[in-house]
Amino acid sequence: MPALASRRNRRPDLSAAPDPTAPATPSPYKVTGARVLRSEWAKFWSLRSSWITLGVAVFLLVLFGTIAGYTYSADAVASGGPPGPGSGSGDSDAVGLALTGVSFAQLAVGVLGVLLAAGEYSTGMIRSTLAAVPRRLPVLWSKAAVIGPIALVLTTLGALAAFQLGTPGLDGEKIALSLADDGVLRSLAGAGLYLGLVAVFGVALGMLLRSSAGAIAALVGVLLILPGLASLLPDAWYDTLSPYFPSNAGSAVYALHQSSDALSPGAGLAVFAGWVALALAGAAYRLTRTDA
Repeated sequence: MPALASRRNRRPDLSAAPDPTAPATPSPYKVTGARVLRSEWAKFWSLRSSWITLGVAVFLLVLFGTIAGYTYSADAVASGGPPGPGSGSGDSDAVGLALTGVSFAQLAVGVLGVLLAAGEYSTGMIRSTLAAVPRRLPVLWSKAAVIGPIALVLTTLGALAAFQLGTPGLDGEKIALSLADDGVLRSLAGAGLYLGLVAVFGVALGMLLRSSAGAIAALVGVLLILPGLASLLPDAWYDTLSPYFPSNAGSAVYALHQSSDALSPGAGLAVFAGWVALALAGAAYRLTRTDA
C-alpha cells in the first residue's frame, strides 16, 4: 500500500517535454530546385504516354523524311506532277525533304508538353504537386527543363536518321547533299532545337489554360491554322507579319537557304523563343496568382 500511494503521488517529469516556444528543428528534406527537377523527371518517365508520344514523334520524322527522299523526282516536278512527299518540292533540297516530317512531329511533341502540364489538372494531382512545392514556379521551370532537352536530343537524332536514310533515294539528283556540306548539320540541329521549343511551348499552354483539350486546340491553332488565316489579311500586312508567326519563324530556324520573305535562322530562333517565353510568362503569372 505505501508503494501504491507513492506511485499515485508521483508527479510526471516535465523536464523532458518539448518546449513549445523552442524553434522547430529544420527538416533535412528541403524543397530545392534539383529535387523538384528530379521529381518531374521521374514523373515524366513513369507515364506511358511519354514513351509512346516521343516514339511517335521520332517515327513520323524519320518515316516522312525517308519517303520524301525516295519519292522525289525532278522529272515529275518539271512536268507539273501532282504534289507528294517529295515531288512537290522541286525548288527544295535534300535537307528540306528530310525534314518533311517536322510538321507532324511538332504536333506530337507539342501535345506531349500539353499532357505533361495540363494532365495534372485533369487528374487533380496538381494539388499534391503544389502542396509539396509551395513556391509553385519551380514546378513550371522543371517541367520545361525536363521535356525541352529530351525532345531536342531525340528529334535531332530523328532528323539525322531521316537525312541519312533518305540520302540513297536522291543518288544522282542535283539536290543531293551530304552531312559535310555547308549548313546541313546546322539545319538538322535547328530542327531538333525548334521541336524542343515546341515541347516547352506545349507545357506553357497546358499550365496557362489548364485543359488538355483547350491547350491542344490552341497549339494546333497557333502552329497550323494561324498562318492560313493570316492569308486573308491585305497583302502588305501579310508580307510584313507572316515571317513573325510562330511556325513561320520556327521553320526559318532549320531552313538550309533563307528565302527572300523569311527570317534568317538566328532571327527566326529569337522570334520563336520570344513566343515561347511569352507563353511561359503567362503560365507563370496564372500559376502564382490563381488557385489550382
